[in-house]
Amino acid sequence: MDLALKIETNIHPTAVIDAAAIIPSSCKIGPYCVVGPDVEMGENCELISHVVLQGPTTLGDDNRIFPFASVGIGPQDLSYKDEPTRLEIGDRNQIREYVTIHRGTVKGGALTRIGSDCLIMAYAHIAHDCAIGDNVIMANAATLAGHVTVEDYAVVGALCPVHQFVRIGTHSYVGGGTTITQDVLPFSKTVASRDVSAYGANSIGLRRRGFSDERIRKIHHAFKVLLASKMNTSQALARLKSEGAQGEDVEMLIRWIEASERGVIK
Repeated sequence: MDLALKIETNIHPTAVIDAAAIIPSSCKIGPYCVVGPDVEMGENCELISHVVLQGPTTLGDDNRIFPFASVGIGPQDLSYKDEPTRLEIGDRNQIREYVTIHRGTVKGGALTRIGSDCLIMAYAHIAHDCAIGDNVIMANAATLAGHVTVEDYAVVGALCPVHQFVRIGTHSYVGGGTTITQDVLPFSKTVASRDVSAYGANSIGLRRRGFSDERIRKIHHAFKVLLASKMNTSQALARLKSEGAQGEDVEMLIRWIEASERGVIK
């Protein structure tokens, strides 16, 4: 099939596509989508309908973006002066209805980055200069302020607002409606009841991801020292270090806490 003909048949006639956008012939663009000049899409991407995709933005392969999502728009930051900051998105992500994802700011490194295999549910917001890892789930209306880091396999529950510069650790689970103002511990369950607190290890999630019983046991022990003892964080870390031979997960957890600038939720 002629390449130009194939591209034309995969793009709905009501879509508005800038001639400078780079769109492989394997992509599908549905009705009333708008794609700007500084957009580069990978293979087999689909914009279902009414999607706004601006840039500079690059998408990897096999991404699917649902109606009324706005991706690659300029950031909501008063310091932003129309600079050509970037958004980079990996492969096989699902970006659902009404999601908003903004490019970076010059002062924040000029880049918002999303990894691969993420599910970003309806009405979620990813602000400027955020860094999202692989296999992340953001539930409906989860809202990230600027400069937030969400590490691999983390789950951010519905209606969760996350403060600027917060880190959400790998394999963590944040319950719906939880306001996050400090770093969320890797491997943890963090939920708002009366107060926002960590409630031990995310055991179910860890088992689903192939963690052995021994690895989970060591993580459980670390959380018992960190959360259930009467020691402060510095004392708990010193205790864990003195015990030694806790495995790479606990060693990573210790380094992660020591690197925290906002403090951690306990």
